Amino acid sequence: MSDFNLKEFLDSKVDEYNQPNFIANDPICIPHLFTKKQDIEIMGFIASILAWGQRKTIINKCRELIERMDGSPHEFIMNHQEEDLKALLGFKHRTFNDTDLLYFVEFFRYHYTRFDSLEDAFLIGQEKLKPKEISIEKSLNEFKQYFFSLPDFPLRTRKHVSSPVQKSTCKRLNMFLRWMVRVDNRGVDFGIWNRISASQLICPCDVHVERVARKFHLITLDKLTWKAAVELTGNLLLLDKNDPVKYDFALFGLGVEREM
Repeated sequence: MSDFNLKEFLDSKVDEYNQPNFIANDPICIPHLFTKKQDIEIMGFIASILAWGQRKTIINKCRELIERMDGSPHEFIMNHQEEDLKALLGFKHRTFNDTDLLYFVEFFRYHYTRFDSLEDAFLIGQEKLKPKEISIEKSLNEFKQYFFSLPDFPLRTRKHVSSPVQKSTCKRLNMFLRWMVRVDNRGVDFGIWNRISASQLICPCDVHVERVARKFHLITLDKLTWKAAVELTGNLLLLDKNDPVKYDFALFGLGVEREM
């Protein structure tokens, strides 16, 4: 296969998987239920945080949560009374429970009383930089500190929000950033944030992406850590300097479909 062209192959797979029919069976279908920016952000964030296990279960749990918030997450978060929070009690997905959920609601209420968009939470200390000067590593580290800056946050909830300082790949947060930042005409990613550049994003790394990436020698490091995610993204930048994480569609799709 000396004539094999990796870029052409992966571009063809991006084209195949970056389609509206991808949405229905992926957690990204949850924010696609909304048109209001804050609803998209809130449920996009929660869907990404809950994105482990079977995709069907993830989607069903997110739909359950939307029902518990009367179909309007942002309005519920901003205008709920103490009594209304009882509707959230008993919610659980794997190790994420109602204690974690109640803190998420508290954080979102705190944030949205101060900012119009969740994008601001990922720009702490970098607000005046141009999009291509933003460091996603710094964004994720600062975001976790900000997220848990409220008094008496539950210690157990910290495990649900990762950061590079922990050497985590931050797969779920990077996936959420991809959803919010990437813009094209395919109708999958939202592209509703414009102060972070797609060229700065880090590719989400899960077992499917890792397996395929290693077969193409896009990841060579032994352990799947933040450094491996950076290595992968650096190699993808060689294929597309403006939009490296579009190849998440190809790598994930190939992995899930067991084509590689």
